[in-house]
This record gives sequence, structure tokens and C-alpha cells, in this order.
Amino acid sequence: MREFVMSSVKFDDYELIDGTRRTLVKQVADGSIIKRFEMTPIPRLAADIVCPHFLEFKWALGCPFDCAWCYLKGSLRYYSRKYSRKNMLTRKSPDRIKEHLMQLFRAPSNVREVLNAGEVADSLADENSSEPFTRLVIPLFEKQDRYKLMLLTKSSKVDNLLEISPHNQVIVSFSLNSDPVAKKWEIAPAVADRLKAAKRVLEAGYVVRIRIDPIVPYPDDWKVHYRTLVDSIFTNVYPDRITIGSLRGLQSTINEATDKSWVEYLKEPSRWGRRISSGLRRETFQVVKDYIEDEYSYGKIALCKEPVEMWQSLNMNWKDCRCNCTW
Repeated sequence: MREFVMSSVKFDDYELIDGTRRTLVKQVADGSIIKRFEMTPIPRLAADIVCPHFLEFKWALGCPFDCAWCYLKGSLRYYSRKYSRKNMLTRKSPDRIKEHLMQLFRAPSNVREVLNAGEVADSLADENSSEPFTRLVIPLFEKQDRYKLMLLTKSSKVDNLLEISPHNQVIVSFSLNSDPVAKKWEIAPAVADRLKAAKRVLEAGYVVRIRIDPIVPYPDDWKVHYRTLVDSIFTNVYPDRITIGSLRGLQSTINEATDKSWVEYLKEPSRWGRRISSGLRRETFQVVKDYIEDEYSYGKIALCKEPVEMWQSLNMNWKDCRCNCTW
């Protein structure tokens, strides 16, 4: 690959999942805040994971919600302070965040991309602070039109968002699950409260996306509960897109998890940790996908970190992936 630097922004020549090539940002400065996610290779085989290589916006580390299977439990074990609910969020310097963003925005590029601010921290994790992240960065994004800020969250604290205008370069993505799954394994606002928040920001003019992830076939009548979730989504919002994913667990996550009851569902090794067996995983996706399409005539659905063969088994075009983290 051809690599070069303009100012403090490093570019590289990338092959995309559709087979084309483009010159894209690799990282800004040392990559500690803005860096391309490249942990999955471009798919060549049926078992290869489909994941467009998006830009991570690592403004903080940690999350206040402490869901049982959160991969941050494993990822943050490398840091000097042990990850726990008492030590929920480590935010990076506002000045460094601003400087890295401005370096990115000044660098010449004709490519439009999304910066995912929810990969290593909940994007609304510090909305009660004296200088909330959203108030810091949204005005900066509004000064340009090549990059969008994607706020991925399980929070319902959206009051700051409602007071910020304009917000044309912002996407708010809510992570949701069926009620039984959320109550058993998520320490987060109720799903109904997240949907109310989604409705509020949609009515304020924000682009709203939905993640149903991880789908877990719990309890025995899980199909009913996920169909109910879909009904609740469309009762409140008409999302820009919906991304669905399944339970997976890296060994580091499993090792650090306090509640390991969810691990019983992980029956199959994969290149992205242990997973629910392929057949059951396909069934969960098919049930949710068919209900969304049949009941709501909605087709903007993508899978998250699933292999080529799963996309193909569901008659989905993986080379045209338009998932949560893409423009």
C-alpha cells in the first residue's frame, strides 16, 4: 500500500470491500484519538468477516453501563487502572481532541466518512459533566461537510443534543435489545427510555440509526420479544438504517466478565471470538430481518461483523454493506 503524510494526517491506499481502491485517512497524529479500524482483513473467503474499515474517534475510554458481555472489559485490562463501574470513563484532553479534529478537517480529501465516537466509549457517557463531549465537538463538525460524527449510545440523556444547533453533521445511533435480554445482562437505561430519547432527537432533526445487537435467543419465546422490539422501534422512529448483530465473546472479554451466564450461548469458534452457532445465528437474523421487511417495508438493514457466508445465506449483498459505521 502507498502511504504518505500531509501535515500531521497520515493517508494510505486502501482496498475497499467492494473491490475498489481509495486513498483514505489512516490516522491523525499519533492515532491516539483518530485512527482507522483495520482489525478485519478485506474478505477473500466465505468465512471472512465483513466490516468496512471506519474511522474510530477515541475521545475517551470506558462506559458507565457495564453490560455483562461488553468487550471493553477485556480491552481495558491493559490500562493501569482496572476497569470497573467505580472507574467508568477516562476522557482525553479537550484541547487534544479539538486539535486532532481540526488537523483532520484541514487535510485535503474528497472522501466523505463517519467518525465513530462509540467504539471504545459510550458516546453520551459524560453528558452531565461541566464540558460535555457533544457541546465540545458538534460545533466543530458543523464547520465542514466531509465528516459526520456518529454518536453510538445506550444512554437516554439527550438534553444537550436538543439544545445544540445546527447539527447537520451528526448521526445518533441507539443500541437496543429485547426487554428480557436488556433486563438480564445490560446495566443501562430501559429500552423504552432509549426509544423515547431516539424519538426526541429525531424530532429535533437529527439522523437516527438503530443497532439491535447482540441478538440473543433468550428466553424460549425470543422471537416474540424481538418482534415486539421492532414494533417499538417503528412506533417511535423511522431509522436511517438498522444494523443487527449477534452475541460474540473474545476470550479476554470472557475472562474479565463477572457475570458469565451469557457464555453458555457461545458454541462456535470464529475469527472474531466465540459465537452462537451458525445455524441459530442465521435463524435469529432471519426472524428479525423478515419481520422488519414484511411488517414495515423497510430494507436498509446490515449485519455487524458477520462472515461473507452469513450475508449470502440471507440473500444480502455484503459488497454493498451500508452498516452503522459507514456514510
